[in-house]
Amino acid sequence: MLGLAAAVAFSLIMALLSWLAAHPWVPTLILVAMVGVGWLWRRRRREAARWEQVRARGLRHAVEHLDGLHYNDFEFAVRDLMYRDGCADAQKVGGRGDNGADVKATDPYGRRWVIQCKHRKAGWSGSAIGTPDLQVLNGTGRQVHGGDVLVMLTNGRFSGPALAFAESQHLHLVDRHLLAQWAGGSRPLWELLRAVPPPRKPGSLSWMIESKGS
Repeated sequence: MLGLAAAVAFSLIMALLSWLAAHPWVPTLILVAMVGVGWLWRRRRREAARWEQVRARGLRHAVEHLDGLHYNDFEFAVRDLMYRDGCADAQKVGGRGDNGADVKATDPYGRRWVIQCKHRKAGWSGSAIGTPDLQVLNGTGRQVHGGDVLVMLTNGRFSGPALAFAESQHLHLVDRHLLAQWAGGSRPLWELLRAVPPPRKPGSLSWMIESKGS
């Protein structure tokens, strides 16, 4: 039975080869079609990337909209805003065992951002972010995640001790007011924060951003 199947398959292959030999234009036509399909696929990918850049550049969020998000979607929104600002590798990493990081990104100047997000359904009226959360970020942001800029971000507020601790440990805080300015505007976060570390690798990601937009 197996031998019969092999013989049939061999006969079919020989017949196909004979037919192709009698019609040499067929392989050429197939090759041209494959090249055309590949070209169309690459073109659509470039167009999709270009439209994604256009969408990202125009991304805006009212802080009231952010209030109504699930905390998981809130983290995705922060990731998208970092991507809008030119962080081509922005990713959401929050979840169980995130070691104090919800969003990580590298800005166009080579600085590694580690962002911990704290969503408050009640916004400014919700409970203030205290020093324990900042201590987690401070303990893992540089050692575990290799961050240059460590950010605690909330749609709410910070306690007085948290403000003092952040200043002493060179942590950056984004409260509701600053978040509204960032999410609702067009300036990148590093232009809104004070005392951000200097560029590590100037323009290290600029070629990626330009190539995606070209």
